[in-house]
Formats: sequence, C-alpha cells, structure tokens
Amino acid sequence: MKENIVKNKSFEFALKIIELYKILQSEKEYVISKQLLRSGTSIGANIAESEAGVSRADFVYKLTISSKEARETIYWLQLLKQSNLVNLDINLSSYIDDCNELIRLLTAIVKTINTKSN
Repeated sequence: MKENIVKNKSFEFALKIIELYKILQSEKEYVISKQLLRSGTSIGANIAESEAGVSRADFVYKLTISSKEARETIYWLQLLKQSNLVNLDINLSSYIDDCNELIRLLTAIVKTINTKSN
C-alpha cells in the first residue's frame, strides 16, 4: 500500500495541536484553544474521510474542506501569537509553517485531480 504523505502529516500535526491545546488549557486559555483544537484536528479527519469518497467530486470536496480547516487553524494560531493572550515559550510560527505545508499539499492534490478530470 502506498504511503499517504498528506494523511500522515495531518495526523502528526493533529498530535502537535493536541499538545498545544493541553498547554493552553493549563494556562487557562479556553476559548481560542478549543477553536484551535477543532480546526487543527479536523484537517486530518477530513483527509481520512476523503478516502471513502463515493465519487471524485466527493473526494475533492473533503480535501477542500481540509484546506479550509487548515486556513482557519492558521488564523487561530496568528491570533494567539499576536494577541499575547498567554505567555507561551512556544514557537507558533512552526505550527503555521506546518499548516501552510498541508495547504500546499492539499492544493497540489486537488489541482492534479481537477486537471485529470478535464
């Protein structure tokens, strides 16, 4: 079976988001942390769900949702970073970089599929 790089990377990213969520909760940051947890783990969940797509359009739709969730995750990370809401000794830029990489991978997959279907 061929390795699914975007699925693996999104799963690893979700694990990192869960760890960040735990840290934010310990710092008593409850609102943005929950939003971040939802969007950051939803990326991989939608990728996993796309594998059971009933059509090519369904597959592309799920990957598009994953990309949107990744963009939302970047929003929450940037908001957290620039608001100084909590005093974190964590490089949030690395999370943003990981998320941007997922967006690039998802965009490439969707473009390739759309090119093949035309």
